[in-house]
Amino acid sequence: MAVVPRKMQNTRTISQSTASTALKAPQAVFSPNGSLPTTRSEYQQLRRTARMLRRDILLAITEAGSGHPGGSLSELEILTTLYYCVLRHDPQNPSWPDRDRFILSKGHACPGLYAVLAHRGYFPLKDLSTFRKLGSHLQGHAHIGTPGVEMSSGSLGQGLSFAIGVALAGRVDGRSYRTYALLGDGECDEGQVWEAAMSAAHYKVDTLTAIVDRNGIQNDRFTHEVMELEPLADKWRAFGWRVLQPNGHSFPALLRAFHQAGETKGKPTVIIARTVKGKGVSFMENNPAFHGKAPTWEQLAQALQELGCSSAEVSDSMTAIGFPSEKVAQVAGNVNKLALANAGRTS
Repeated sequence: MAVVPRKMQNTRTISQSTASTALKAPQAVFSPNGSLPTTRSEYQQLRRTARMLRRDILLAITEAGSGHPGGSLSELEILTTLYYCVLRHDPQNPSWPDRDRFILSKGHACPGLYAVLAHRGYFPLKDLSTFRKLGSHLQGHAHIGTPGVEMSSGSLGQGLSFAIGVALAGRVDGRSYRTYALLGDGECDEGQVWEAAMSAAHYKVDTLTAIVDRNGIQNDRFTHEVMELEPLADKWRAFGWRVLQPNGHSFPALLRAFHQAGETKGKPTVIIARTVKGKGVSFMENNPAFHGKAPTWEQLAQALQELGCSSAEVSDSMTAIGFPSEKVAQVAGNVNKLALANAGRTS
């Protein structure tokens, strides 16, 4: 497959029906690294894509009976912006030497990354139904061996250090790729994060962008109850970083932030993205209980209905992911019952 240089990439749109097949190019789909205007229709497509990914994240976690839905949902617009607009990558050649690197430091939020990688074509959609099962390459923390995964995760606080090493390796090798690392806000309690932050500024690693998923919840409580992080932006500035603070669920804001990060010279950039844990599902939003708890099948139906998924869409998605027909009929039926009940209350 021919590689399109960063400055020659063209803006183009896709239809949702081709989302899992047409997105297999080394260039960004909508705009290269946020440097070109994005149309209203493209923003609408990004929002539809994020909704589709939320649907499949919830299906995978519910089937597994365990996982981390809260942080997977809060990071979704960040991941969608990166993999559909910003990153230079090739799903058909995950080891492409000139690819941009994405490091998921908050590795427990891997269901979000897995859904994105599957829909971008790194591995079959059916693999999502094997999440956390024995023998699956999609385990509870992302690890090398899964196509598209750059770092094995587990213990928090290590991803930024790893990302600095990756970025410095690119400098030594004379390559132009950029490196992105996504951290949780609770993860910023770790001392290693601040050692890495000091190191990145010292070495002027301006090809590195860190993103903090600032959803305000870590594990089973709010971050301020565990360790007060604020003033978080001032801390990063004091360590020599450029700081950007967009709405982490706004595609225009995120695109602007990634573009500004790409233009920054002489220092690394951190994007502190203000997000909502469990975004998109009412009973999960801002709820510490769903940091690491899977929804029940009944809760799944409610969540899918809140996301605007019809029973037909749910049936098609579950079939594509590889669910057995009995389970497909059960979940789609529950979604349909909820839709009918809601329609009756509003009529």
